[in-house]
Amino acid sequence: MKVLILSTGTGEGHNSAGKAVLEQFRKRGIPCEMADVLAFASEKAASYGKRIYVWSTVKATRVFKGAYRAGKAITSARRKSPVYYANALYAEKLYRYIVDNGYDTVVMPHLFPAEALTYMLRKHECRPDIHTYFVGTDYTCIPFTEETEADYYFIAHEELLQEYMKKGIPREKLIPTGIPVSDRFRNLPSREEARRALEMAQEGHCILIMTGSMGYGRIEGLVRAMVLRMEEKDHVYILGGSNEKLKARLREAYQEDDRVRVLDYTNRTAEYLAASDLLFTKPGGLTSTEAAVAGIPLAHTRPIPGCEDCNQAFYNGHGISISADSEKQLVEMAMELLAHPEECGQMIERQRRVINGNAAEDICEFILGQSTREEKAEEEGIHPAKETHKEV
Repeated sequence: MKVLILSTGTGEGHNSAGKAVLEQFRKRGIPCEMADVLAFASEKAASYGKRIYVWSTVKATRVFKGAYRAGKAITSARRKSPVYYANALYAEKLYRYIVDNGYDTVVMPHLFPAEALTYMLRKHECRPDIHTYFVGTDYTCIPFTEETEADYYFIAHEELLQEYMKKGIPREKLIPTGIPVSDRFRNLPSREEARRALEMAQEGHCILIMTGSMGYGRIEGLVRAMVLRMEEKDHVYILGGSNEKLKARLREAYQEDDRVRVLDYTNRTAEYLAASDLLFTKPGGLTSTEAAVAGIPLAHTRPIPGCEDCNQAFYNGHGISISADSEKQLVEMAMELLAHPEECGQMIERQRRVINGNAAEDICEFILGQSTREEKAEEEGIHPAKETHKEV
């Protein structure tokens, strides 16, 4: 068995989910690598795709919202979308890479490789020795998923089964494991240990604001509202991702206030979650799942229009996050929550019940189980074949 995980950097959540699965395969000694699928189109195309995503989500949310709605309309009207054909352009190069390197299992925490492999395996008559697994990273079935043909789909929650099935994906292909996160979000240090390691204040509340890897959103209003409501011993730590302009504005505005710390991009997110009393973050599927697995009271800021609206609705509906129509109102709700530790504890307990922290491990074990069953079938002379789709 040799596993290839395919993702791309249009939002770090897809990559983080892929790395969580990679971690589990390597723990078990299974050969496993991860690649950026857009690199097969060319480095220029990969860079361009990422820049367009950043622009549409950070600077032109109306464009992104319109594109998301258009995606739903297109896929409800016909089988194959422009997204499918765009990813088909590099499918042959990707196919040769898979075959030449002997990969028999492909895990895809992103739509793009699922589109490319659907085209590729149709063209090559769905080779039964190449197994494909899609990993959903949001609490909804995103547009265009229905035109893909993976062997199995790992989805965020069992409540989404009907939504996926209405899009035409067979029930027997749907595995409600949850969204995979790294083991480090399950195995956290104590709050005191994390604060010491990060050189954070031991006294008062530590409030964490995360903007995503690209520094999404105009959070200045949120920070202003927080500063007005914080006590003298409280601190707010802002993870601004790669948005240098945002970080510069905040540092200039609060250079005289020691309670506000603006931090650069970090790979120590799990430690910051362990150290903090409450998290403000946009409702990305992966970040929200990491927070819930870490067990921290969660306040959702303004979503990127589209799937993040669905994520927020799911979390609010289960009482595992709070949200509001304005920054001021959200801060008031958050501070009220912090003032009642028993309510924080109840939210954390609901997070544990609703969100599966073992999803990455469950995904790995399912795939390994499939491989074992096929090996036994071959030993017994049974050779199951995939359905052949010649249309490309």
